[in-house]
Amino acid sequence: MQSLLLAVDRLSTWMGQAFAWTIVLLTFGISAEVFSRYVLNEPHDWALNGQIMLYGVLFMMAGAYTLAKNNHVRGDVLYGFFSPRTQATVDLVLYLLFFLPGIVALTWAGWTYAMESWVIREKTFSATPLPLYPFKFVIPLAGALLLLQGAVEIVRCGLCLRDGRWPSRSEDVEEVDVDKLKAMVHVKDEDIAALDRYVEPKER
Repeated sequence: MQSLLLAVDRLSTWMGQAFAWTIVLLTFGISAEVFSRYVLNEPHDWALNGQIMLYGVLFMMAGAYTLAKNNHVRGDVLYGFFSPRTQATVDLVLYLLFFLPGIVALTWAGWTYAMESWVIREKTFSATPLPLYPFKFVIPLAGALLLLQGAVEIVRCGLCLRDGRWPSRSEDVEEVDVDKLKAMVHVKDEDIAALDRYVEPKER
């Protein structure tokens, strides 16, 4: 079971990391448009639509990745003081009452929305229209990945209720803990004194 849970974590992580590269395209696109608009005086009417779609892809495809890393916004004022079983109970109730209905609706409506856009080959409303239907297919894709990761989180809640501790997750990047970083690079006073005793005779 744990290997299956970690496999889904790796899938969500891989998808999140892959689509994170859209931020490079977005940064380059915005910079190029600023240069073209203000230096060359040649703005492009399609640039804003392209930027919005890239940002939308980045935002939506980060959902499952963030859930896999347990980094979605949470009210930790009380939650952090709960025992693992209590935390799992709260999470399970919230997943069943809010997460599942909401994400199922998003995925279902997103698929209908994308198919309707595909049928008419929908484009943006600009002088130079861009195809809009590929972007709209990202909605059900992001919803499906969130559903899959959400199912994994629900299983984790069940395992925590059974075992009294949270099962492990796949590792990726973590925020830097400043206090831990200071402790890692801290040099003790006696070490400095020993270094001084070693260096001074050399200098003399």
